[in-house]
Amino acid sequence: MLKRAFVAPDPGRIRLRFASRAVLGIGLAVALCGAAGHSLTAAVTGGLAALLALFTVTDPTVRGQAITTALLPAVGLPVLTLAALLHDVPVARDLAFLAVVGVGVYARRWGPRGHSLGVFGFMSYFSAQFLHTVPGRLPELYEAVLLSLIASSLVRFGAWCYERRLAVPVAVTLPAAASGLGRITTRQAVQATSGAGLALAVGQVLSDQRWYWAVGATWWVFVATTSRGETVVRGFRRLLGTVLGIGLGFAVAVPLHHEPVVAAVVVALSVFGIFYTAAVSYTWMMLAVTVMASMLYGLLGVLDAGLLVLRVTETMVGALGAVLAVLFVLPVTTHSVTEAWVERALRCVHTCTAEAAARLAGNEDADPPRRVAELEAILGRVRLSLAPLVHPLSPMKDRKRRARHVLALLDDCAREVRGLASVAADPEASHDARLAAACWRVESAVEALTAPGRQARAPLAAGLPAHATGAEPALAHLHGLERALAELATPLHGPPGAPLAAV
Repeated sequence: MLKRAFVAPDPGRIRLRFASRAVLGIGLAVALCGAAGHSLTAAVTGGLAALLALFTVTDPTVRGQAITTALLPAVGLPVLTLAALLHDVPVARDLAFLAVVGVGVYARRWGPRGHSLGVFGFMSYFSAQFLHTVPGRLPELYEAVLLSLIASSLVRFGAWCYERRLAVPVAVTLPAAASGLGRITTRQAVQATSGAGLALAVGQVLSDQRWYWAVGATWWVFVATTSRGETVVRGFRRLLGTVLGIGLGFAVAVPLHHEPVVAAVVVALSVFGIFYTAAVSYTWMMLAVTVMASMLYGLLGVLDAGLLVLRVTETMVGALGAVLAVLFVLPVTTHSVTEAWVERALRCVHTCTAEAAARLAGNEDADPPRRVAELEAILGRVRLSLAPLVHPLSPMKDRKRRARHVLALLDDCAREVRGLASVAADPEASHDARLAAACWRVESAVEALTAPGRQARAPLAAGLPAHATGAEPALAHLHGLERALAELATPLHGPPGAPLAAV
């Protein structure tokens, strides 16, 4: 786990730049809040706003990111106001918090922008509980949030906008054909609200001051998940990261939070850790979040060992609330989500093949690399949806083996497609009549694997060439692709009673 978090490949040093820019942007935001004479509470609020703007705004284009960032105050400030006004009205405060949870999750149906605005709205309400915000503090907090968003935007879109030199990433989402309670975002909104309600009730029994930690744990377990299996795994990882972070908090935050310079360094390192590990290890990201929160509580003068233990307990309650909600409230099965993503990947394989063949035939409008990028993004979603099944603690060994086999074969498909796209990019590559036949076989294979009732039949004809010569690289990749698709029939065409993922 440690190796995965810190030694994982970082092409183009994107994660390093992402994390380093976050430290600069948040540092500048906090520094400006201090220079403006704001209180420590306002500086923390501003720093959190900058962190969320840099972390959660993930539109595929720089222009889209700037628009979403500009919209954050339109959501965050009204929610912050509502939380402050209801500070001394517990019942209304709690009901409003649950409403914010539901709306924030439901907003994911509008893509990355909806997700970002939903997260910012939720965290605005959460931070008001964290800092015990009252109406009299609102003008200072408004100024701190706006100043911090401007500061972080100057760093992100001005001083260090490395995204301008990168290809626009491909955003993929499952088709949203369903409506009402059949829609995944609707189901998740109901689940999140139910889980948060349970977490809130139990959390308040444990502590009438820090109950919001349980609600926060439920919320963040739902972020970036789709099925109940993904949510269960994320809840486990959140709890593990929190426990590890609390252990480190005892060693670092408790003895050192009285030293402002040391505390600032630890917070900066924690911010770097949050951004650097987020893409590869949710556990380590949560460790960094927990250490940062512990140090902030120290700076606010309320840190002690009992508080850290309470945080673990509240996190357990929140994670349990999320797990119970996804298991029993309008569940979205891992099997249904995985099946949809695998089918999407297979159809993208065919599209990539067709684009490459068209390019080899002389069609300059064909863009195989773009389709390959889409396939890579879809495979990322396949891996995420299968994560519960291939998790080391999964007790379903046979299905774990099948899932790993599927992932390996899909990776083989991606490798052959990348090779085919590379050949098609060669200006000297010419059309071969055999390419059309091979592409037709690939299309037939994909149709056989994804057609209704596919469990009853195998997808490919026999007699695939064992190899192709060095003079026929495109055919070599196509034949390799055919073989991988043929092998996928075995793990995908299991009996109806044994789905690939049954959680």
